[in-house]
Amino acid sequence: KEYRVICVCEADNAKLENVHVLGFVLLRDKIRPEAPATLNYFKEQGVTIKIISGDNPNTVLNIVKRAGMKEDIEMVDATTLKTDEDIMNAVERYTVFGRVTPEQKKEIVIALQNHGHTVAMTGDGVNDVIALKEADCSITLPDATDSAKQVSQIVLLNSDFSILKDVLMEGRRVVN
Repeated sequence: KEYRVICVCEADNAKLENVHVLGFVLLRDKIRPEAPATLNYFKEQGVTIKIISGDNPNTVLNIVKRAGMKEDIEMVDATTLKTDEDIMNAVERYTVFGRVTPEQKKEIVIALQNHGHTVAMTGDGVNDVIALKEADCSITLPDATDSAKQVSQIVLLNSDFSILKDVLMEGRRVVN
């Protein structure tokens, strides 16, 4: 569940007849060493964390648990969220969203805002751009796509998410 699996095969022809499995390649996401402490800090500060991904929800859930979120976490396959009302209800219930389309990412951000949340979002791909633009605070990495960097308000030059603790404190200082 926490791996992406690539099956390597050979076939006799383009019609894929007589397919023979040669092997499997297992890919596992690397968890940054600072991730558990950073997630715990945000939890202690009362920040609600939502994980939104285009990947399989079970894979995302297992990555999240490896990253240090050990409490009971509910997940949803976003392909089951058909209406705006479904999304409005889901954002208050679920922590992990899998198989999310770029448009749904934006809709999730808007739904959270409509529930009174201030939304900070991290993303690094073209598929994140419209949601990053919608978020109250958008954050990306130096190796992100150019479009993600252009729409983001913060680019983490050293790819260290632990710096976001300082961003949170500065934001609170400014608001207060």
